Amino acid sequence: MDINQERDNDFDKALRPLSFNDFIGQQPIISNLKIFVEASNQREDALDHTLFHGPPGLGKTTLAHILANELKVGLKVTSGPVIDKPGDLAGLLTNLEERDILFIDEIHRLSPIIEEYLYSAMEDYKIDIMIESGPNARTVQLNLNPFTLVGATTRSGFLTNPMRERFAISNRLEHYDDKLLSEIVERSSDILKLEIDKKSCFEIARRSRGTPRISNSLLRRVRDFAQIKSNGKIDLEITKFALSSLNVDKNGLDQMDNKILKTIIDNYNGGPVGISTLATSLSENTETIEEVYEPFLVQQGFIIRTPRGRQVTDKGYNHLGRNKNNQNNLFN
Repeated sequence: MDINQERDNDFDKALRPLSFNDFIGQQPIISNLKIFVEASNQREDALDHTLFHGPPGLGKTTLAHILANELKVGLKVTSGPVIDKPGDLAGLLTNLEERDILFIDEIHRLSPIIEEYLYSAMEDYKIDIMIESGPNARTVQLNLNPFTLVGATTRSGFLTNPMRERFAISNRLEHYDDKLLSEIVERSSDILKLEIDKKSCFEIARRSRGTPRISNSLLRRVRDFAQIKSNGKIDLEITKFALSSLNVDKNGLDQMDNKILKTIIDNYNGGPVGISTLATSLSENTETIEEVYEPFLVQQGFIIRTPRGRQVTDKGYNHLGRNKNNQNNLFN
């Protein structure tokens, strides 16, 4: 990990809300979680297993940390691909104290064998581990302290039904509107002690793809431009200059977003085109397009999904300054 990435990670931790009251947005989810947490604290039992799903950058990891803080319990953090063997899972589970939280990010990427071990752990707080191999192999059952599994995934459709059904609390996080994102930028600016006006906060917010993580990232980059190219104060002029330099346009589309639209229009007559074919044309991973870029483009109405593939809408053509009818005539 390089120095810049370490610095950004430190800032992410500093900007992360620590309680429900600090968390901005997702109010229906927060209201319910407050009730579940308060009831759990009164009963002094473990919170039911909880699943957060939705696009990346909306606060799934942050909410896991908030749950641990509000429950006043320990938190162990891992991710699906990291838990390679049953022994790895057993090590995590046996080190949990009563009511602790085990947070598994990218839980849809757990291997089937790890999932099987998790079922009994989630339901009965027990786990069976195979000791040795061959004729000396034997099974040992380990009793676990009651704990809460908190899972996070950007692809809930990839979860198996048995796994999904074991989460008593399931929440889908939605993209933020510009007003809420502007509040998040203001809060982050206060924490970082930045001089910034409300217009600049809103400009950053409306170009953040409905995602708090992106708004905080853009704020840090705009701060750098203000420090080097101006007097350190963030006003609308330096904000627009910085965002333009970062290839983030007025609709929040970055270079890759625009490349996706241009590729579908120029190479495939506006679509429809299959996601695998599109990914090959862009030299990009299919999952990255589906998880990172496509949700925002679909939500904002720049492309639509059809049974035959992805297709650019009239709004997508207008965004690029293209005429759909003229474009179609080129291929006739």
